[in-house]
Amino acid sequence: MASRFDIGFAKTARASGGLAILLQIASETAAGLGEVDPEGVVARAAGVAKFSGKALKTLDVLAPHGAPVDRILVLGLGEAEKLVAHDWLKAGGAAVAKIGRAEKATIYLDAPGVTVTAKNAADFALGLQLGAYSFDTYKTKKGEDDEAKNGKPVKVTIVTAVASAAKKANEVSDAVAEGVILARNLVNEPANVLGPVEFADKARALEKLGVEVDILTEREMKKLGMAALLGVAQGSVRPPRLAIMQWKGGKEKDRPIAFIGKGVVFDTGGISIKPAAGMEDMKGDMGGAAAVIGLMHTLAARKAKANVVGILGLVENMPDGNAQRPGDIVKSMSGQTIEVINTDAEGRLVLCDALWYCNETFKPQFMVNLATLTGAILVALGSHHAGLFSNDDTLAARLTAAGLSTNERLWRMPLGREYDKMIDSKFADMKNTGGRHAGSITAAQFLQRFVKDTPWAHLDIAGTAMGSPSDEINQSWGSGFGVRLLDELVRANYEG
Repeated sequence: MASRFDIGFAKTARASGGLAILLQIASETAAGLGEVDPEGVVARAAGVAKFSGKALKTLDVLAPHGAPVDRILVLGLGEAEKLVAHDWLKAGGAAVAKIGRAEKATIYLDAPGVTVTAKNAADFALGLQLGAYSFDTYKTKKGEDDEAKNGKPVKVTIVTAVASAAKKANEVSDAVAEGVILARNLVNEPANVLGPVEFADKARALEKLGVEVDILTEREMKKLGMAALLGVAQGSVRPPRLAIMQWKGGKEKDRPIAFIGKGVVFDTGGISIKPAAGMEDMKGDMGGAAAVIGLMHTLAARKAKANVVGILGLVENMPDGNAQRPGDIVKSMSGQTIEVINTDAEGRLVLCDALWYCNETFKPQFMVNLATLTGAILVALGSHHAGLFSNDDTLAARLTAAGLSTNERLWRMPLGREYDKMIDSKFADMKNTGGRHAGSITAAQFLQRFVKDTPWAHLDIAGTAMGSPSDEINQSWGSGFGVRLLDELVRANYEG
């Protein structure tokens, strides 16, 4: 999907035509007024509108005769002492709606009262790209706004004293944007287009960025003893895949870090079928896998100095005559047996084999799995935090810090032996669900049985990967949640 913006950076720029965007800290004046508003029209308009630069508030003025631009927009940043990194993304996202159908925009970033860093400028540009995202691949009739978005990119010049450093920082932001947009596209795709094989092909496409990719077929997984994963897939005519991606950007001797994604491309619930209302949303039940492939794209595109493994468990859960039944007992790759109580608790069956395979094959420093795993996490946390479960306090703290830095926030949930008793089975080593109470916790307890002593974290992103509230940087149903979070985790802790 082509970017709506062609973004450049300059230390100075003489605006000529189009839109000028000026930033303003609360109770200060806007930057760049002398360049675009020699007659002082903005100051008069601000007085009339009682505009004071509050966060994300705007003042939109048609430029008077003789001005070098057609429109002047002042965008508030709020109080300087309260500005955090994510505010620059939000400001960029807020600017998207105001750019409209302008053919070009000049953005004066250096507001009086605040010192703009290269990262601030790159974050603003990232906010522009993410805020402009829309998924309209299957619309055959375009409205005027759609035509504007799909036409020639808007030329955007970001004017800042740190332009040279910002341009370099923006190369990283571009890689992040690409990864998030890839994840969003995959979550938004309909399941009739994106099956396990097609998803695996998306992983294979990362080879052009230098990622090593291996795809395991049903036959190969059967040889490995992945009966838990294969049991979920057996009711679908579409064969499962396990996609293994390796980015080798660190030292050869360094053990990799690993990310595993649940990739149920559509989840009917199987024989334990879901209600019809809202079932169409289950095309997004691969949000964990989407985040992992988006992360791997970002890491490769920005040449991350780390060794990273990404694994996707790709299946479709359907209820045909060959489908897995409640009461079936399967043997996982680990050798542990599982009584399937509910075929709609399928994601953990996919992940348990993927986790075991990852641990045995790559001996990683840690493993983080992401999954739209339980409705229970939505009940507990809503759509503003993902659930974090971990057997390692250091890993949990680093994930939490990365979440706060990116505003992809996590809330740590408990694990404990008391919850383990809820998934003990009379007929097998364990059952795949512990009942209605503590549903997200018992799901995590289940997964913990497949990681041995390796530091591990489980992120339940059922409330954040799809259908989460719209904001300045995401107006899409699929959010791409997890890409920025995990990229920050890697950048802050695991790149030398």
